[in-house]
Amino acid sequence: MSGTHADEDHADQGHADEGHADQGHADEGHADEDLLGPVDYTAWGAGALGVAIGLVMWLCFVLATSGSTVG
Repeated sequence: MSGTHADEDHADQGHADEGHADQGHADEGHADEDLLGPVDYTAWGAGALGVAIGLVMWLCFVLATSGSTVG
C-alpha cells in the first residue's frame, strides 16, 4: 500500500469504480444544527435603526429640495 487513497484500494469492497461523489458525506454531522443560527438582536436593531435614520434623512432631503414651504 502506497499511502494514497485510490480506487483500487476499494476493489475488494465492490465499489472501486463508483468514486466518492455519491457516498452522502455532504450532510454528515449536521443533523442537529440550526439552519440559520441564533438571531443577533443587537445587530438587527442597529440595522433597523440605520434604515430608519436613512429614511428620515431622505425625507429631510426631499423637503429641502422640493421648493415648497412647510406650514
